[in-house]
Amino acid sequence: MKTGIFYGSTTGTTEGVAQKVGALLGADVMSATEIDKVEDYDFVIFATSTWGMGDLQDDWMGALDTLATKNLSGKKVALIGVGDQASFGDTFVDGIATIYEEIKDKGITLVGKTSTDGYDFSGSRSAEDGEFLGLVIDENNQSDLTEERINAWVEKVK
Repeated sequence: MKTGIFYGSTTGTTEGVAQKVGALLGADVMSATEIDKVEDYDFVIFATSTWGMGDLQDDWMGALDTLATKNLSGKKVALIGVGDQASFGDTFVDGIATIYEEIKDKGITLVGKTSTDGYDFSGSRSAEDGEFLGLVIDENNQSDLTEERINAWVEKVK
């Protein structure tokens, strides 16, 4: 299964997470600005950080418009969210919810939901019924858990 990871990263943290996941999956890893290539992949992973009060990372702004025009029907899709649960606990990893809202009705199969256990946040559009929409990483407050979370998630989506 040909896998592509598309990320938006301002500080490099999301890019680093995408690269680690990509290495474990043998995936092509590229910026969200290359989203026009999304139809070339069977399994697609979208990774983003969340900024301000729940805003999508800037690289995704134009990319989301392009993504809306692409055929994703039949594709397996996973999401990776990077955020700061201590400083932005009421909008924690909302960015992946923004992407999901754009693609949820495009015939995709969402894979890779993860438990909200072990996180301390007050609100997230990316969490429902005790699960996040995908892999969630908080390098600011729980960097010691990043490798473990990535490895467990990669095994799950394989």
